[in-house]
Amino acid sequence: MCIGVLRHYISVLLASQKKIEIQQLQDSQVILRSRILRENARFIPKSSFNMRRLVFNNAENGYLTQKRENAAPNMMTDPSMMTDMLKGNITNVLPMIIIGGWINWMFSGFITTKVPFPLTLRFKPMLQRVLGENNAADQSKQMQDQMSGAAMAMPPDPKVAFKAEWEGLEIIEHQWALADIENTMTIKDK
Repeated sequence: MCIGVLRHYISVLLASQKKIEIQQLQDSQVILRSRILRENARFIPKSSFNMRRLVFNNAENGYLTQKRENAAPNMMTDPSMMTDMLKGNITNVLPMIIIGGWINWMFSGFITTKVPFPLTLRFKPMLQRVLGENNAADQSKQMQDQMSGAAMAMPPDPKVAFKAEWEGLEIIEHQWALADIENTMTIKDK
């Protein structure tokens, strides 16, 4: 537990401020506003909903239909991103090296297992099959998890998110939830 706390504070000390680009912030806020409009459309009149939808989905000047150049930063060409990755790797690897060295020093000379025959190269895959699919010793699964994690960390293309929001606003049908509010209310004091 002490190692985890120490790693946390070291990563806080080494962390750098991420700069947010205005365009990214603006795009994320527009997508958020569009999503809120879709989810709460039933609480505003149909004319108000149509005006708001037109601001987002107008073919000539709607915000979701504007053409954009892909300004996603390339991680491999940005030195600050590379430095942040290196700092993260150091804060994860260095404690493991220290713990491994301590275990090696502490338990040197102890025999953990003694097998009367030499282990072959097929022993490790056979052992992993015996352990089952989701075992901690399966390095190929760990490599696949690392690769999929790296793919998920890549920033999404804003064009895809804009297209999805545009389609969502296009297919929604307005049904005002407050149309018969006068008839459904009950008067307690007569």
